[in-house]
Amino acid sequence: MRVITLEEHFASPLQIEKTKHQPKAVFKERSAHVGHDIEAELYDIGERRIAAMDAAGIDMQVLSLTQPACETFDADVAIPMAREANDLMYDAVKAHPTRFAAFAALPTPDPEAAVKELERAIMSLGFRGAMINGHTRGSFMDDRKYWGIFECAQSHDLPIYLHPATPHTGLMQAYFQGYEDIARAAWGFAIDASIHFLRILFSGAFDQFPRLRIILGHMGEGLPFGMHRLGDHTGYVAKRRGLKRHPLEYMRENLVITTAGACSVPALLCSMLEVGADNILFSVDWPYESSKVGTAFLRSLPISEQDREKIAHGNAERILRL
Repeated sequence: MRVITLEEHFASPLQIEKTKHQPKAVFKERSAHVGHDIEAELYDIGERRIAAMDAAGIDMQVLSLTQPACETFDADVAIPMAREANDLMYDAVKAHPTRFAAFAALPTPDPEAAVKELERAIMSLGFRGAMINGHTRGSFMDDRKYWGIFECAQSHDLPIYLHPATPHTGLMQAYFQGYEDIARAAWGFAIDASIHFLRILFSGAFDQFPRLRIILGHMGEGLPFGMHRLGDHTGYVAKRRGLKRHPLEYMRENLVITTAGACSVPALLCSMLEVGADNILFSVDWPYESSKVGTAFLRSLPISEQDREKIAHGNAERILRL
């Protein structure tokens, strides 16, 4: 069975330089938990990474720039950071075309430059979409100044992977002050990415771009579990906002989720019931998670072999046109 993973990060030299002041103590704790050196693995997109993939039974990774990244900085930093990262990923894909594909990093602080970089990444570098790491310093993708990115992605029939970031400063102060250690992967990431997606949905973006697909990791950032309640309370909201369809219709047609960092059988079964096996893709979240744990989870799932094949590789091949 072929295995493709979609949320697999690396760090570029400029990203490393611009984030070197940030505390890395959590890396040591997390590295001990997952059984490998996260920093060392972030810096490699060559033979070392391929060896780790082989050990876990992974055939292909879709590479992406880790966060905090372009979205965090002024345009004069974000533009060269995106270009450097994309060129490095292109080199890795060119060297190992059967093992790597890539999502473009985008300089969202300059939306026009982001569209140009996405077009370059797709047309010149052969990338399979883009990854956007959360809000752009408090600005979200529902803002129409970013919709050129959606237009470009739809025109090429490729997705946008909406990855979380640390929540905006105001939310951090109101909800996580004194509890900052749960404001990232433990819980804050899910809040950031799920609200970000809902803002896009209720902005009418999917009416404007009906073939656009947004990918959410971490088993949909909690959204599948809440779809009934969300749908029950927003049908009239959608009408008031002028949306053409019920919110759950967009969630079942424009939303794709991955298993990145969420090796939970109950969560997977819930997601299959809510969004369908055709909209779920396997991912690991390397190097912040264990590839071996991820593939063991995939192979042991109590689902049909047909659905396992879809999740392992079939859906990724179709949606990313691999």
